[in-house]
Amino acid sequence: MILAAGRGERMRPLTDHTPKPLLQAGGKALIVWHIERLVAAGITELVINHAHLGAQIESTLGDGRQLGARIEYSDEGTALETAGGIAYAAALLGDAVFAVVNGDIYCDYDFSRLPVIAARMAHNSDTAHLVLVENPAHNLKGDFALQNSRITATPPNPESRILHPPSPLLTFSGIGLYKPELFKDIVRGSKAPLAPLLREQITLGKVSGEYHEGTWIDVGTPQRLSELDAQLRHEHA
Repeated sequence: MILAAGRGERMRPLTDHTPKPLLQAGGKALIVWHIERLVAAGITELVINHAHLGAQIESTLGDGRQLGARIEYSDEGTALETAGGIAYAAALLGDAVFAVVNGDIYCDYDFSRLPVIAARMAHNSDTAHLVLVENPAHNLKGDFALQNSRITATPPNPESRILHPPSPLLTFSGIGLYKPELFKDIVRGSKAPLAPLLREQITLGKVSGEYHEGTWIDVGTPQRLSELDAQLRHEHA
């Protein structure tokens, strides 16, 4: 599932007439970078939720065939926040472990890792797997800690840490794997954030994780979009 329902307030006026995932960087819409990487990793069954100017997303991407994917849409009308949006699309997502990717990030994470981890989750008690990244300037305090491939809410003892990311707390990238049961108690159509659900599962010891060292950009402002555009045009010149 690619999350594409946000209004993109910080991106205004760019998002007044264009949904945030269709904003372009390097000559390509942000959401198309995701779709191409997912398809290259063998992940072709996609669900995209939308609300603000969602018809533009559907008319631009269609059924996904031109990108090698099969896209179904979850039209929320009014954005339901992350967990609410996932719960609203439950019938499209099915009963197996599924991946969720924020539509407004740019990342070179290797999506081919996800099916392998999902297969492992199908046989253990984990309800989620999160990809963490180094803290950007706008989130220096971070979100979660990573210890021995497990997500914790507090920094681990430095002596016991196997992975050595630069910061005690890292930032959630917006890329994760989830079991459907995580969202079963959310009333369909209601707004619900994801963070409280994750923190509850982390407390129960049911969330695994990994640290992505590569490129990750939260394309949340016109300046960051402009910087990414310049970077990609330089890389692909």
